[in-house]
Amino acid sequence: MPTILIRNGRLVNRGTIREADILIRNGRIDHIAPAIVADADIELDAASNYVLPGIIDDQVHFREPGLTHKATIATESRAAVAGGTTSFMEMPNVNPPSVTQTLLEDKYQIAARNSLANYSFFMGTTNDNYDEVMRTDPQKICGIKIFMGSSTGNMLVDHPQTLERLFANAPTLIATHCEDEATIRRNLEHYKTAYGDGLTADFHPLIRNAEGCLRSSSMAVDLAKKHGTRLHILHISTKDELALFDNATPLKNKKITAEVCVHHLWFSADDYAALGNQIKCNPAIKAPEHRAALLPALLDDRLDVLATDHAPHTWDEKSQSYLQAPSGLPLVQHSLNVMLEFYHRGEISLEKIVEKMCHAPAIAFQIAERGFLDEGCWADLCIVDVHHAWTVSRDNVFYKCGWSPFEGHTFRSNVLSTIVSGHLAWHEGRFFEQKMGERLLFER
Repeated sequence: MPTILIRNGRLVNRGTIREADILIRNGRIDHIAPAIVADADIELDAASNYVLPGIIDDQVHFREPGLTHKATIATESRAAVAGGTTSFMEMPNVNPPSVTQTLLEDKYQIAARNSLANYSFFMGTTNDNYDEVMRTDPQKICGIKIFMGSSTGNMLVDHPQTLERLFANAPTLIATHCEDEATIRRNLEHYKTAYGDGLTADFHPLIRNAEGCLRSSSMAVDLAKKHGTRLHILHISTKDELALFDNATPLKNKKITAEVCVHHLWFSADDYAALGNQIKCNPAIKAPEHRAALLPALLDDRLDVLATDHAPHTWDEKSQSYLQAPSGLPLVQHSLNVMLEFYHRGEISLEKIVEKMCHAPAIAFQIAERGFLDEGCWADLCIVDVHHAWTVSRDNVFYKCGWSPFEGHTFRSNVLSTIVSGHLAWHEGRFFEQKMGERLLFER
């Protein structure tokens, strides 16, 4: 592999910012020093811009196989890399769903050929695939996904005995989508009876409400405590759920962790009037008081990991009526930009952004040799100019679906370069695809 020398960077790593050069050799960070004297195949002048570890997104939906009219692993991994995300963990609700070891391995083969970013895939669960789930290799698979509430692609696991067995015997981390199905169905029937075809997206947080989230998250926590399960609850969206989580235990010792997503930090129910189905997602974006509680919980470590739940659908699909439009929105290209807006507002530090988007996913999932700018680690990183404004438009969106809920918004920061496992994959507005990303491995 070509050697790469990054000069004059401001490295954000392990709670500090320091000026240094980075030498990358054989895919890894070989040396970090204030001034490195060495020949390299590629030299990048960071020009005092910030150098961050590559973002690790622990929840994306790249829609392959079977739903490739919406997205592919190739298209969405390119979008990820353009936004500074170097590694992703992808969900099993594709077609066919990833509920056997053979189907799961098929996705790894697709990614090995086509993913510009590093990759891992969750093993999916159903009410009747327990034996397949138990064959999951903890060192090669990021985790087991349980939909404790139905979402796009119906993989709902709602048999109490199945949940008990999974939580009692899971060979590795369980990640859950938590919404109580009975609550959602009751609310949906109520509002359909009252409003019929008049339902619009602003009813979404009333149907998929805070009560439904809390009921399901509480159940997952109770099961995990009962069985000593390593549990990771995805996309927390309510202030009510925050009391379930601990900020006294160091992350590496936590048995129960939680994720928050950028869209729940950025949008609130007030935005349905302008964006409608564009921001329809599960769990729902809710009232402003819920959004207001999430960032403080991220800052004080009740919420551990920051991700996207990137979930693209076509514009035509999203343009249907509320009840027909699918849930989910595309986010992975813009997640770092979103968080850097909070930085510009003085609401979060660069060090904390790196902790929650890079270090914490690596620690929580026990990812081998990634997530940090340390000598010997894989060279996953991005160079960011925090004073380079640009406006999102359909011309600069790389998602296959071709749209973004941030269209027309001007972000104040820009990702200049992204290096994935020692390969310069994105630089000065161009992709370089001579080398694909690597499969993530786990130290378990």
